[in-house]
Amino acid sequence: MFPTHRPRRLRNHSQLRRMVRETVLNTSDLIYPLFAVSGEGIANEVKSMPGVFQLSVDKIVEDAKEVYDLGIPAIILFGVPDDKDIEATGAWHDCGIVQKAATAVKEAVPELIVIADTCLCEYTNHGHCGYLQVGDLTGKVLNDPTLELLKKTAVSQAQAGVDIIAPSGMMDGFVQAIRTGLDEAGFQDIPILSYAAKYASAYYGPFRDAADSAPQFGDRRTYQMDPGNGREALKEIELDMLEGADMLMVKPALSYMDIIWRVKEASNLPVAAYNVSGEYSMIKAAALNGWIDEERVVMETLTSFKRAGADLILTYHAKDAARWLK
Repeated sequence: MFPTHRPRRLRNHSQLRRMVRETVLNTSDLIYPLFAVSGEGIANEVKSMPGVFQLSVDKIVEDAKEVYDLGIPAIILFGVPDDKDIEATGAWHDCGIVQKAATAVKEAVPELIVIADTCLCEYTNHGHCGYLQVGDLTGKVLNDPTLELLKKTAVSQAQAGVDIIAPSGMMDGFVQAIRTGLDEAGFQDIPILSYAAKYASAYYGPFRDAADSAPQFGDRRTYQMDPGNGREALKEIELDMLEGADMLMVKPALSYMDIIWRVKEASNLPVAAYNVSGEYSMIKAAALNGWIDEERVVMETLTSFKRAGADLILTYHAKDAARWLK
């Protein structure tokens, strides 16, 4: 009358649980996002993201050194320019803020991998990810002309020393356009981490405070994916793989772990998950109010992304997670 199979036998001791653990989070899985602004000695905390700052280049370098010392292998850079225009000049100009930050970090911490977010929304005066039709107030980006801007941006970032290009604008054909631009400029060895399945999500709210990238009108639903679609993500990743993507990203992560799993099962490329700003801020807010154990919830959340199939995790928790892992 007693059970023959007793799974609890393998849970009786902490060392035994560690021995049979199926998914193990490591610092090498983590990528830390940083927001670059002009000036010197600047560290402006993002009110909706406690512990996250807009940093001047000198402060970016300090943070990059800390990240490297913690064993985190990579950062991803986002720029917050002083000036915005229709041409998104700050995205592709040689003196753009991401270009300056990338060069400074590679000089100071050459072994740290620097990824550049290759998008235009922070740099356009309307907050959308490319060119718009004159008079448009809906935010329907002109796809093919925007590809030329993305090519210029990617090449400029590579020239500044960036190790990985990460296009996030969800333009049709953007991986092929960027791959062509990089190859023509002599950067055949620079890989592309494509935001292949990026959803039009409400979880991005705090990021738009950090990057000053909220659309001035309309929304991004004509180019980012509908949250109800799963099969479409497989179509998007298939196209990006055919166009030459080296890695694939799913964004957001927390409400899209089924998509992470499906992308992992459908491809043989490394899969990244972006633990986005709203996911971070919810945990931070609950922890600051004493409602949850921050360390346990963060580590459980990050482990769940890896269990779902993520090889890489972009997260604002990266530094804290690295300390806890030690």
